[in-house]
Amino acid sequence: MSRNSKRMNTMRLAKITDLKDITEIYNQAVLSGFETADMVVTEPEERIEWFNGHKENVYPVFVYELDKKVVGWVSVSPYRPGRKALRYTVEISYYVHKDFKRKGIGSRLIEYVSTRCRELNYKTIIAIILDKNIASIKLLAGFGFERWGHLPNVADFNGVECGHLIYGRKI
Repeated sequence: MSRNSKRMNTMRLAKITDLKDITEIYNQAVLSGFETADMVVTEPEERIEWFNGHKENVYPVFVYELDKKVVGWVSVSPYRPGRKALRYTVEISYYVHKDFKRKGIGSRLIEYVSTRCRELNYKTIIAIILDKNIASIKLLAGFGFERWGHLPNVADFNGVECGHLIYGRKI
């Protein structure tokens, strides 16, 4: 690619063939620490059930491609599944490849998923993050999410405790 040519950016619905890239990006967050409460990396085969539980018109997963490479993803999941009064509330999770952070991809993911959640008739979006994840706190605040709750010191990373923050936004 020449220096002056345009890069191709695409946000699209994830396919099962993206699961390897989705898992790789997730595992980077696990290894980075304080970006997810998981502490053990996983294999794509272990995430198939999770992926299949995210249906296109209910709880989709989207990927962001840059020059045909998946560099970020965002998922929409039920918040407190089975509790009917919470059916219009969803939880989002988002991750960006370590080599593409601080390039606006997280913002594109949040903006896109917010629009799609509105189209799917959801009323509230929740994001649950670790209180040491300053980048996510700033990102969510920039999109109008507010801190709705804090569960102090509920996560223990081999002796280092941190809390869970609940950020939310009405759409």
